[in-house]
Amino acid sequence: MLQGLGVSPGIGLAPAYKYVKQELIIPEGPGKGREAEKSAFEKALAKIIHDTQRLAENAKKNIGDKEAAIFEAHTMILQDPELSAPILSSINDGDNAAHAISANFDSLVAMFEEMDDAYMRERAADMRDLKERLITDLLGIRFRTLSHLPGKCIIIARDLTPSDTAKIDKANVAGIVNEVGGRTSHTAIMARAMGVPAVISCTGAIETIEEGALIAIDGTKGTVEYNLSDAQIASFREEIEEIDKENTSLERYSKMVSQTKDGKLIEIAANIGTPGEAKHAFEIGADGIGLFRSEFLYMNRDTLPDEDEQFYAYKEAVMAMCGKPVIVRTLDIGGDKKLPALPLPEEDNPFLGYRAIRISLDRPELFKTQLKALLRASVFGKLKIMFPMISSLEELLQAKAVLKTCTDEFDKSGTLYDRGIQIGIMIEIPAAAIQAGTLAKESDFFSIGTNDLIQYTVAVDRGNDKVSALYSQYHPAVLRLIQGTIFAAHEAGIPCGMCGEAAGDPLLIPLLLGMGLDEFSMSAASLLHARKRITELDYTRCKRSVKKILDSSTIQEVKDKLMTL
Repeated sequence: MLQGLGVSPGIGLAPAYKYVKQELIIPEGPGKGREAEKSAFEKALAKIIHDTQRLAENAKKNIGDKEAAIFEAHTMILQDPELSAPILSSINDGDNAAHAISANFDSLVAMFEEMDDAYMRERAADMRDLKERLITDLLGIRFRTLSHLPGKCIIIARDLTPSDTAKIDKANVAGIVNEVGGRTSHTAIMARAMGVPAVISCTGAIETIEEGALIAIDGTKGTVEYNLSDAQIASFREEIEEIDKENTSLERYSKMVSQTKDGKLIEIAANIGTPGEAKHAFEIGADGIGLFRSEFLYMNRDTLPDEDEQFYAYKEAVMAMCGKPVIVRTLDIGGDKKLPALPLPEEDNPFLGYRAIRISLDRPELFKTQLKALLRASVFGKLKIMFPMISSLEELLQAKAVLKTCTDEFDKSGTLYDRGIQIGIMIEIPAAAIQAGTLAKESDFFSIGTNDLIQYTVAVDRGNDKVSALYSQYHPAVLRLIQGTIFAAHEAGIPCGMCGEAAGDPLLIPLLLGMGLDEFSMSAASLLHARKRITELDYTRCKRSVKKILDSSTIQEVKDKLMTL
């Protein structure tokens, strides 16, 4: 058995298909002369830009908007004159096109690899992908592709690039094994989007596993099993059948009310990143949108979206939910999210720096444009506004003051908006959780963002595999902050939801239910699993178990007690 990192859940059982590319041999010297080499480079660049735009279109159609954005970003990189200029300069200095491309992209790869942020280090793989695609087209090399696979198989590769993954014939893929990569790598992101089990950081897979050998992978545990016995094969097949049956049986929960066995009603909502995802959330029975990440409007473009563009996007999402609540988080950039149209200063600790509400308050015109678009969209449904990364009452009051200037302007101009629009905040900083009672007096609702709350509480970069074992939603300190936040919200008479990944954790749901969490918001893929779990639970019993679990001293003790619920 090989052990890697499970990044996309599920079980895969199929023959191994090794995807090993031949080494690129970069020629030396001036080639066919400056003009011929420049022409060859420009022709290859135009071809790859065209192909990348097609990859973006296919990804949007077959995988999702978020994954299409990867190739839209690649297109922007390729079209950037600052990319071409040094390559053309090298050719003018007597280099051949292939060598000039290789040398300049190697510099970019080295730059990304030296960055402190784990997400940005992963972007080195994007640069390698673009370099390889340009050079192979330039030299007329044709690698083995993944667009036509020999039947159902598990792909084993050293490092699948985004363009590799986008070409995968999904119908014939039972799983993916990558020898390198992290949780934020594009292989991981796209495997999850396609619903394909995936294991990455699985060292030695290519060397150890024979081409065509029957293997099994577990995308949750991160294991790759080979040299399977008949008993193991039978066991994996049974497990796959059970998973398929469960997925089929879940469909009935799309029409059911989110209610415990003893009658406690709970809101099961979806997290979305584009207006189009709201329609899917409604179709599978989401009780609302607990988190609409508005960043998609700002990403991968050279200009900032104006008020009208934002208004139409928010309006589309609100109308798709047919009166069900839609919580839109205002712009949350910084940290690992960069915007070409809004350059941010380099920081030693970007997750602790200039990001989210801090940027909005520092740039009120940027903030007001978004708030006005949200207010205009609020007349078309039940839209709520949520401010991210609030750490103090001062920040919340400042944000509300900016919103007040927008409503005052609309009152003067006669622009329609929901005068009762609700304003909430994300509780994702320990300071906010500790001061939740004070913040609740100025809020209409809370939503706990566990992804950041955990990393700030236990001082762990959630994208750093070296310390990822310390990042846990079962940490007793994190759970006590969650309990305190819910209690403070209810004391003030406002609801408290959760939009972090912990909201969809089947093991944690009983505890969160017992704590009194009002809304569980999660990815659409987890929604029906969570509703099924809720309908199987007794709220009264869950409530009685809270103190016992929170008295735990260790993460393992918490897990052991949760297993009994």
